[in-house]
Amino acid sequence: MEAVTLGVIGGSGVYAVEALQDVQEVWVKTPFGDPSDVIVVGTLNGVRVAFLPRHGRGHHITPTEINARANIYALKSLGVQYVVSISACGSMRADYAPRHIVIPDQIFDRTRLRPNTFFGNGLVVHVSFDEPFCSTLSNLVYQAVKKTGATLHKGGTLLVIEGPQFSTKAESRIYRQWGVDIIGMTALPEAKLAREAEMCYATLAHVTDYDVWHETEEPVTLAMLIENLQANAALTKQALAYLAPMVAQQAERTCKCATALATAIITQKERIPAKVKQDLALLVGKYLP
Repeated sequence: MEAVTLGVIGGSGVYAVEALQDVQEVWVKTPFGDPSDVIVVGTLNGVRVAFLPRHGRGHHITPTEINARANIYALKSLGVQYVVSISACGSMRADYAPRHIVIPDQIFDRTRLRPNTFFGNGLVVHVSFDEPFCSTLSNLVYQAVKKTGATLHKGGTLLVIEGPQFSTKAESRIYRQWGVDIIGMTALPEAKLAREAEMCYATLAHVTDYDVWHETEEPVTLAMLIENLQANAALTKQALAYLAPMVAQQAERTCKCATALATAIITQKERIPAKVKQDLALLVGKYLP
């Protein structure tokens, strides 16, 4: 199959991209188990794109249950170099209103129960993660969303909680004091794994609510989320149609995402188990011949 450069992970409200043409469904087996669903590969605005619904079609996988390692590994195996994450989020700022779009540039990890690395079992790797989102890809996503006319914010810190419950009022107030801008449940460990896989990663976050800190707003409910998700779904898909050719026109990657493992493997090569090298050849093969 032809290598696919752009991968899209659809979040709550985005379970398919209907505009894809010449569609092929691909089921990828990985050393980490099965991904969330089949990967749908199709042509979007003249560009081959891979789409994976994070929660599975029908939304049957909780944020904690998502097999992010399998998802990222599967996209990598198809040749994907750029990953765009579509995520719903709550706003921690009065000026980031429901139905606005945010392209965050920082992330804060409050997850507790999720495997967040491909490595271990005899292979130790420490990647740089000071800039968790690829600035090159984030800029392209920003330009694509801007073409839709959406109210858009560039930059900000995304706080990722374990879920599946929403925040308490006490938690929400404290998170605001920390200076975070938006809150969600799924960008981690995806972003960390994408960096370990040397893939560019950016998040297109659509605001669905004000979490529970806003005294004049109703508490977060599923009905509220669904209404705002549906309002933003068409806009998100329009942005993806603009984004696909922009990514395809990119020259060879020069961002640090592309070589994240070059200086990150600390284990002596002769001490790495053969089975680990075999399972992770897709990620480390060029560094561990």
